[in-house]
Amino acid sequence: MRYQRIVLASRPAAEATVDNFHLETADTAPLADGQVLVRHHWLSLDPYMRMRMNDAKSYAAPVAIGATMVGGTAGVVAESRHPGFAVGDAVVGMGGWAEASVVDATQKGALRKVEAGDGPGRVPLAAYLGAVGMPGVTAWVGLSMIIEPKAGETLVVDAASGAVGGVVGQLAKARGCRVVGIAGGADKCAYVKDELGFDACIDYRGKDFAALAAALDAAAPGGVDGLFENVGGLILDVVLSRMNAFGRIALCGMIAGYDGQPMPLAHPRLLLTQRLKLQGFIVSEHMHLWPAALKELGEGVAAGRIRYRETVAPGLAAAPEAFLGLLKGRNFGKQLVRLA
Repeated sequence: MRYQRIVLASRPAAEATVDNFHLETADTAPLADGQVLVRHHWLSLDPYMRMRMNDAKSYAAPVAIGATMVGGTAGVVAESRHPGFAVGDAVVGMGGWAEASVVDATQKGALRKVEAGDGPGRVPLAAYLGAVGMPGVTAWVGLSMIIEPKAGETLVVDAASGAVGGVVGQLAKARGCRVVGIAGGADKCAYVKDELGFDACIDYRGKDFAALAAALDAAAPGGVDGLFENVGGLILDVVLSRMNAFGRIALCGMIAGYDGQPMPLAHPRLLLTQRLKLQGFIVSEHMHLWPAALKELGEGVAAGRIRYRETVAPGLAAAPEAFLGLLKGRNFGKQLVRLA
């Protein structure tokens, strides 16, 4: 089968550009026993991919020059030599920035069958890359296992309109918390409050430390007990300054520094004086929690209790520009690429 894929052509010197990617045509090899050919319908674009472009110490190996860019995919089995997968099965995996992939389905977790469909009570296939996929599970794990919210507590979520942040806030509300979002732009803040049900949302654009702190004081007058951190930099400094004693911080991402910008903490002593817990985490290291998370997330999406929004780029060739826009916050909700 001939298909298109996007490979990493070069490593960014600082800010990533479209020149770091190359679109090429390839052919799939004949399947061996245990392998499955998947035709991708959807590609997920996520901030972690920026770090995988660098040849630097991290929690995962960098993408090799000339290799297909890493990424989550959802699609349909086109050919199978594995007894557990049949032609037509809807599946989710890590097929990368490509229209198709050959997967060794004997490897545990390499490919997952899902029940997908449109209409009430169903989970759309694309949602398995968002609210019922890695972003949703990331939200569930960070909230449940690190922040461990209690009813009546106040939580702050930055990048609140995004694929992870939006789910964090809805899960926290279901657990009886007051939830304050931080997002970029009046339209995103309106969505966070009116559609996702956050109690308040702060537009960080154009605000310095003092202005952000004043806005947070108004939205969380009793201080902050939990922070789900996706951004870092100024926003992290501001929220740290308003954390209550024994607050918990789930460090999911630091997108403000993905292009190499330094992000020193302005007042690191607060971690000590407020006796805060700050823990970074990678969701793939908590696979034993995925079944419980996916059950709650899937039921919530199917019942309409968990809401989300998607930004869709048309076709694989549009992926680099869409990805760079994601890093700048130009997307609204989950960023996807439609491949079929």
